[in-house]
Order: sequence, then structure tokens, then C-alpha cells
Amino acid sequence: MKLLNQSLRYLSVSIFAIVTIWAVIFYFNMLHEIKSSIDEGLENYKRLIIENAEDDPSILTKKYFDESFFTVKKISKKQALPLKDRFYDTMLYMQDADDEEPELEPVRMLITAFKMNGEYYELKVANSMVEEDDLIGELLYDIVWLYFSLIIGIIIINNIILKKLWRPFYHLLAELKNFRLGTNRKLPTANTKTREFLDLEQAVNAVLQHTTETYEQQKQFIGNASHELQTPLAISRNKLELLIEDGNLQDQQAQNIAKVMSIIERLIRLNKSLLLLTKIENKQFLENQTVSLNEVFQKNIVDLEDLASFKNIDVGIKETGQLRKNMDNALANVLISNLLRNAIFHNIPKGKVEIEITETTLYIRNTGREHPLARDLIFTRFYKSQNSSSGTGLGLSIVKAISDIYNIKASYSFQQGLHSFKLEF
Repeated sequence: MKLLNQSLRYLSVSIFAIVTIWAVIFYFNMLHEIKSSIDEGLENYKRLIIENAEDDPSILTKKYFDESFFTVKKISKKQALPLKDRFYDTMLYMQDADDEEPELEPVRMLITAFKMNGEYYELKVANSMVEEDDLIGELLYDIVWLYFSLIIGIIIINNIILKKLWRPFYHLLAELKNFRLGTNRKLPTANTKTREFLDLEQAVNAVLQHTTETYEQQKQFIGNASHELQTPLAISRNKLELLIEDGNLQDQQAQNIAKVMSIIERLIRLNKSLLLLTKIENKQFLENQTVSLNEVFQKNIVDLEDLASFKNIDVGIKETGQLRKNMDNALANVLISNLLRNAIFHNIPKGKVEIEITETTLYIRNTGREHPLARDLIFTRFYKSQNSSSGTGLGLSIVKAISDIYNIKASYSFQQGLHSFKLEF
């Protein structure tokens, strides 16, 4: 999920909580203000009623609520003295002027007592109130509209203002994605005056600069080390060959020299494999083009035909589609060659190798030992099966390294007595 969408999600939840709390507080405050305003009106109305009662004694005989919203009842002195102004909410059946059926309505009522002409009276004054259910409904409706208005406003701000503010970050991120060690000389830039993005650019470039320098040093060291190793190994091999060709050696001495030469050959192959693996992992093969894996297989089958014939191994290929991949041609040859050599080298006499190519998948199946190999170790460096000791143990590691570069899924299985390697493009 993008950062802008995550911020929108958190803002939506936060605003919902804030608006909900605000609505509850606003409701009670508004209800308090309404009641306070009505109470002031009731007190004014009370004073007017008492003043008018001095001029119009008929007011003192009003026993029921009508459009005037008050009643007067004669009470004793004992009842009147403890009676103070009291406000409360209640429901009343109100009789209107048209003599229609009375309706139960919410009212705010004031109960008080007063003395007039030596007599004591209880006065009840009422005033209509808005129904709380209606008030809550209207408030909820307004709050929902307010919430969605805020969310729409934030979405607009996110897509216009915040996206513009974050543009330098995405520009820097895109340059980082396209940055390649050994090929890019220009470090990524943010193109902004925002301090945080400038600090990020500085920190990233410092890391990239250090990584680039380390990479160049490592590449130079690997090249030098490989060259320095190849030279003495080649000299040692040539010296031993001269000793054997001299012909003055005993059989045991010749056999010992042959064993040493075999070890030297193995060291040469190991050195080359390690150098190749390091170059692959450092992504030094970047000349990508559309490569036909079908053609690469046909070429490698021809190259390894002598080895297969020597071990009396039958190599068959089944093509149900053209498999093409945008990759470095040299790495494609290394990938296929290592898989094919592995299938032939670890095979049994009079065994077979089955190759199947579709438009998206590649299978290489071969006979061999009758037990499956360790799936979790087979693509690791220097892994060897129990009956193999002459190989370098790096062939399948190179296959895995190439597969990882081009997002190819490499897997191994053992089915019906065949060791099967599958590459999904």
C-alpha cells in the first residue's frame, strides 16, 4: 500500500474518532444551551404572569394547559414556603385551539409559588422543546455529511498538494531503482529544497558512494586474484606435463603426478567457477537481448555430444513451444550448459536425459542415484551428493544465481526414478 493511501486510512480513522467525540460533546452542550435559554424565557414568562394576575384575577383560576402554557393552583402556606423555582423536562398533552385530539409533547416546565392578596398559589409554566430524537437524528445527519466532506477534502489534498510535496521522494526512489553498480556514474538526486529530502539524498548517496568504491575494489581484487591464481596453476600443470613426457619416471611416480595434475585441473575449474559466480552476483553481465532457449539447448547438446556418447547416455529433447527470455546471451549459455552437464555428469552408464521445453517452462530430467537429493541444499555452494567428489559443487549454485537475477523460479524434484530440474520463466 502506498504511503499516501496509508496516511489517508489513518486520517480517516482518526477523523472519525474525533468527529464522534466532538458530536457527543456538541450535542450535550447544545442541549444545555437550549435548556438554559428556555429556562430564562420561563422565568420572564413567570414574572409577566404574576404581574398580569394583579390586573386580571381570572388568571388565578386557570386550571389546565392550553396555548398559554401555564396553570395556577391555590395551595396552603405550608406547601408554598418550601417551594422554590424548579425546572425539569416532562411530557404534556397539549390542547390546541382547534379542539383536536391532544398530543403528547416534550416540554420544559417551571414550577414555582407566589403570594397574592394574602393567598398562596402554585404556578406551572411550560414551554415546548425540540424532541431529543429529532435533535439526535438531525445532528447525526449533519455529522455524517461533515465526515464525508472532510474525507473528500483530504483525498483532494492527498492527490494534489501532498502528491506534489512527495514528488521529489518518488523521483529519488525511481533513480535508486535504476541505479546499477559498475554502470551508473551519476548519483541519484532529489531536485527539491525540502530539507528532509535533501538529507535523505545525502545519506543515500553517501552509502552508494561507499558501496560503489567497495564494489570496484572487490571487482579489481577478484580479477587480480583470479589472474594471479591462474598463472601459477598453469605453470604447475605445464611442469608436470613435461615431467611425464620426459619418460624417466617409474609407474608409481607417474601415477602420483597424474593425481596432482587432476587436482590442479580441479583447482583451475574451481577458480573459474568462483570468478564467474562472483561476476554474476555483482551483475556484471548486463548485455540483455531476446535469447531463444531452444537454440541454446540445441547448441549445447551438440557441444556435449561426445561426453554423452562416452558415457553411453541417450539425450532426448521435446519442444512444444518456443521459450524466449530477455537476458544476457552468455549467462543463458552458462545456465543451460550447467544444467545439461549436471544431468550427464551425475548420470549412470546407459542412462538417459529428457529435455522438455514449453513457452514458459523448462524441464531437465535424468537418471542417476535411486534416492532424491536434499532439496534445501542442492542449490547451495559446494553441495555434493554422497557419491560425487570430483565436481566443484558450484554448478547448480551458478544456475540459482542466474535464475535469481532474471526472476526465474528454479526447483528440484524426484519422480518415477528421475531427477527433475524445473525452470519457470
